Amino acid sequence: MATSPSPQNRNPTHPNPWEPQTDHSNGHPRDANLHANGNYFPTGSPPPLSPDPASSSSSSFSSSIDKDRNLGAVSLRAFALGCTFSASLLTVLYLSLHLPTNNPFTPSPTPLWRLPFFLLLLSLFHFLEFYTTAISNPAAATVTAFLLSSNGKAYNIAHGMAFVETFIHHYFFPGYTEGTLSPTLHTAWLVLGAAMLVIGQGTRTVAMIHAGSNFNHLIQRKKKEGHMLVTGGIYRHLRHPSYFGFFWWGLGTQVVLGNAVCLVGYAVVLWRFFRRRIEKEETLLIGFFGMDYVQYRDRTRVGIPFVP
Repeated sequence: MATSPSPQNRNPTHPNPWEPQTDHSNGHPRDANLHANGNYFPTGSPPPLSPDPASSSSSSFSSSIDKDRNLGAVSLRAFALGCTFSASLLTVLYLSLHLPTNNPFTPSPTPLWRLPFFLLLLSLFHFLEFYTTAISNPAAATVTAFLLSSNGKAYNIAHGMAFVETFIHHYFFPGYTEGTLSPTLHTAWLVLGAAMLVIGQGTRTVAMIHAGSNFNHLIQRKKKEGHMLVTGGIYRHLRHPSYFGFFWWGLGTQVVLGNAVCLVGYAVVLWRFFRRRIEKEETLLIGFFGMDYVQYRDRTRVGIPFVP
């Protein structure tokens, strides 16, 4: 961050003390004795030393981090997610309470409420990813902590397909979502999906808060200073509670939406993703913590089916 030059470094020949103390005018030095960094070197004084390459590299890295922590970018994303959440909530209430239906197989006014409800869940999830990071690990609270554009194409395609399947249900197969089950089973199915959502999101959020600075969205290939093996709290029972949470949250979204195809697709894709990720991560963690992690791994579980 640029700072105003100290009085001793300002050009003593500056003609106007009220004029901003800029280093250059129209891209050219004001004075032959002004160095590019803004310091004033009288005639005859030794030239300044060239910057250390390592310092330049560090400065470049810091600039990248500062860019990711741009408050404007963060606030814009938070505002957009908040607007999406609010608009989705109002739309859900409107579609589920104020629109009648002529379909005798649908106990609720219209199953179309599931579309904005899914958007509501996504906006809440991405907001909580950043908010939880900000309160538990402020150093990692960058723009990327929202996870809006860092999950890859598969993530976006999966959610897009979920929207498409729900839309097809309503317009091409009316009554399919609710008509295939009795009202009691349909209600139980929705309750099951809601429970999966709450447990999944709650577990992931609690895990991130409890891990604090030891949690990171990216796999750490080198042990950083101060990195500790967290084995208390929720980690006493689940060694990857954030993965457990997202897995069941993801499936819960499809249960609530009534998407049979995407439910199976989500289960397969998420299972394969977390199985491979956990294998790689635990290999690194054994390298970081040795037998301490091996013993911890042996007495805990992942909570995802068929992932030891």
